[in-house]
Amino acid sequence: METLMKTNRREFLKLAVTSTGGLMLGFSWASASGFASVDEATFAADVNFNSYLSISPDDVITIFSPNPELGQNIKTSFPMIVAEELDADWTKVKVIQAALDTKKYERQLTGGSGAIPHSWERLRKAGATARQMLIEAAAKRWNVSAATLITENGKVIDKANNKSATYGELANEAAAIPVPTEVKLKDKKDFKIIGQPIKNVENHALFTGKPLFGLDFYRDGMLHAMIQRPQSFGTKIKSVDSASAKAMPGIIDIVQFKNNVAIVGKSTWQILKARKVLKIEYEADATIESTTDHDKLFKDLLNSKEASVKRKDGDVETAFKNAAKVITREYQCPFLPHNPMEPMNFFAHVRPDGVELVGPSQTPDMARNEVAKLLGIAPEKITLELTRLGGGFGRRLKADYVLEAAELSSIVKAPVKVTWTREDDMGGGMYRPAVRYRFEAALDANNNLVGYRLRGVGINSGNPTREDNFPSGAVDNLLIDAVEYKSAITTGAWRAPITNFLAYAEQSFIDEVAGEAKQDPVQFRLALLDKAKKSPVGAIKYDIDRMKAVIQLAAEKAEWGKKKNVLQGFSVYFSHRSYVAQVAEIEMKKGKPVLQRIIAAADCGIVVNLSGAMQQVRGGIVDGLGHAFFGNLTFVNGEVAQKNFNAYRMIRLKEIPEIDVHFVNNGIDPTGLGEPALPPTGGAVANALFKATGKRIYSQPFIKQEGLEGVNLGTKM
Repeated sequence: METLMKTNRREFLKLAVTSTGGLMLGFSWASASGFASVDEATFAADVNFNSYLSISPDDVITIFSPNPELGQNIKTSFPMIVAEELDADWTKVKVIQAALDTKKYERQLTGGSGAIPHSWERLRKAGATARQMLIEAAAKRWNVSAATLITENGKVIDKANNKSATYGELANEAAAIPVPTEVKLKDKKDFKIIGQPIKNVENHALFTGKPLFGLDFYRDGMLHAMIQRPQSFGTKIKSVDSASAKAMPGIIDIVQFKNNVAIVGKSTWQILKARKVLKIEYEADATIESTTDHDKLFKDLLNSKEASVKRKDGDVETAFKNAAKVITREYQCPFLPHNPMEPMNFFAHVRPDGVELVGPSQTPDMARNEVAKLLGIAPEKITLELTRLGGGFGRRLKADYVLEAAELSSIVKAPVKVTWTREDDMGGGMYRPAVRYRFEAALDANNNLVGYRLRGVGINSGNPTREDNFPSGAVDNLLIDAVEYKSAITTGAWRAPITNFLAYAEQSFIDEVAGEAKQDPVQFRLALLDKAKKSPVGAIKYDIDRMKAVIQLAAEKAEWGKKKNVLQGFSVYFSHRSYVAQVAEIEMKKGKPVLQRIIAAADCGIVVNLSGAMQQVRGGIVDGLGHAFFGNLTFVNGEVAQKNFNAYRMIRLKEIPEIDVHFVNNGIDPTGLGEPALPPTGGAVANALFKATGKRIYSQPFIKQEGLEGVNLGTKM
């Protein structure tokens, strides 16, 4: 057994449930320790515990999953962890999406690749505690020592006496067993479910079109609504002529609130037709910007004297003054929309006695609190039911679309579902910020990296740097600072915030510095990490050994530098507690470079669901590759130029190269995987393209760069 865990009875709950009996265990998402026993009446009341594991007499094991499911497979991974420690029959494990309940759940959100790291120990202990209680119930029934019993596939087994009982058969008796104060967790080498490829528990519902998503939600008597928002950032409504739209069939009302005009009707089709005849005049309310303005701003702000210093080690000025060689490069990325497959939507019913909210949100508690503030009521008067999210990528961390539904329902005094079109989504803001970086490296006469400077300039980006990431700690003289420009264009977290582009720029620059130093790029990085290990400069906030391990694994699996007629590019990055290294491979076909393969090595700690983890890495790579090559959102007089996929290029299925994924098996607790595979992709591909074309890429999208128009993606072109 791996770990001896002590429990605190006051923090947990064991329940005998319903007239059918059975064992129900409540476990805290806040501290992962302790259980307590109550009866059915107590269970029916508000018991102030955070989640429940149940075992029914028919052997079904159920767990409520509090975190929103947006495709990261959390509704499969959570019950896998419980089932592992419970020695459950996986075919009889079920999971139910929990509604928002801050009294029962902690961190009821999806973002930052943090769900599994946060809940890992809590879920293991829930399964282990239930298993121990079932063993003790069987020991009491058979009058034997609990130490002589084992569990396997949903049964307690007495091998010596050739007896067995299913968990369901023992559930009622287990409910009467005193809760153990200590439980043992499995040794990780004995895992049978964790680490295996397990199908998504919602696959059947997804494949058969069951109503899982917010767009599927329907309530008898509800109204539909779409909202016309300003087309240009920096403008406000001057006048509204809604007479023609309001007279059209199926239209119930035209409502102006804040800087929006909502069309309320009986169907989305009728609303779409009425929207076309709605006449709104706008006027300037702030600076109206175009992409050409941003390009000039970046150049000016990179030379600003008002930069905020994020990290400074050593004597940077002297290092650069005395350098034998200085390399200076600039990298720029555009704004990007989130483009979740399911456009934004939410249902709200504001009643005198309370508010009902239903829909897809990554941050349901924040959404509820903001609605409470908007309406001037207590959050406790608001219920929020989560649907499955058809993608989010950070867009649904915001609550603006929830607030729209709630405010509109309060105005029209009816239940209403607000639905965005794709054009609303792409033109409505919350983009990845546009950013420009200037990197500088100082080499001494022996080609050692002795100085490093990075300045990040972002539009509504907050801090556009990650000052404590590699190579910080490995360079004696280092300065990282930042400048932020405030714009009327709204921005928000986009998958792997900031690092989604910073990693590309940084890893491209490090490759170029390695070339100037006449060193192999992989060995150059490893040497810097060895220096950080031996003689760290300032704080080291990444794990050197974990980063080295993924570098070495990726290089080994890709046979770095050993393949003939294969041009390889390398990249490695640490983000969201995990490490991913990638090698992109290009072959020349008919004189043109073709991206054939990407090899990825990931260290996310223990892999819970192998198939889910594989798809997380592959999905992150495809997302990073597609947006690095094609993603480009521009503005003309404050208005988005690309409002649908006819103008905004997405990667296509036939363009996806072969992707090989390998995991470092170091046995540490899980550290997250939803985002870390995306950041390294752009750098690996850009570095491979340099090998193929002799051209360095300093801006995204790649496809817009001179000389890269003929680059092909994938093996199916």
